[in-house]
Amino acid sequence: MLTTADLFDVQRVPDELRSLLSDELPWLTLARLDELGRSLVSAEGDVHPTAVVDGTLYMAAGAKVGPHAYLTGSVYLAEGAEVGHAARVRGPAVLGPGARVGHASEVKRSLLLGGAKAPHFNYVGDSVLGHDVNLGAGVKIANFKAFGDEIVSGDVRTGLRKFGAALGDGVSVGCNAVLAPGTVVGRDAVIYHGATVRGHVEAGVVVKLRQQQETAERRR
Repeated sequence: MLTTADLFDVQRVPDELRSLLSDELPWLTLARLDELGRSLVSAEGDVHPTAVVDGTLYMAAGAKVGPHAYLTGSVYLAEGAEVGHAARVRGPAVLGPGARVGHASEVKRSLLLGGAKAPHFNYVGDSVLGHDVNLGAGVKIANFKAFGDEIVSGDVRTGLRKFGAALGDGVSVGCNAVLAPGTVVGRDAVIYHGATVRGHVEAGVVVKLRQQQETAERRR
């Protein structure tokens, strides 16, 4: 079982956010997010005039909300964090220093640590993304099972009906990959584009997907 300490360098987390990662099991961070959301006080900054903010928004220095973004619930943007064009953020959500949610991506009840990026057409639901995680275009992190029953992570029962993934620091996920509910990926792992991943992935490995290709004469 990969623990919170295995996945994330807590010393890199700003002091005011460190309590979010104080539990051994990474999915317990979601309950901590709920607590933070209830106590958050608005401090708005650089919000584009076409963006919609319907809820509590805390913005540290250098944080930005871009054109046509839509934020609801409680959202915390640390220093230099950015919500880009047409992005959707459904709080409670926290973007750490320099984290980015980009064009047409949706983040729901999640923590993105410093430098983590969901830059293009991503869905991140009920998840924790470590420092410098990068999601390729079209990556989806599913947070709900088809029949709505309890999510099991590896062989551990989470007690949750909604939990997406916990991706350790430095994880890279290729374009259009899908991570099933309850997926936990160790630090610096790489997941190939188009792969479907579930369960636990150890740190420092490459998850490969290779498809056989054929060529044929074009008929005219």
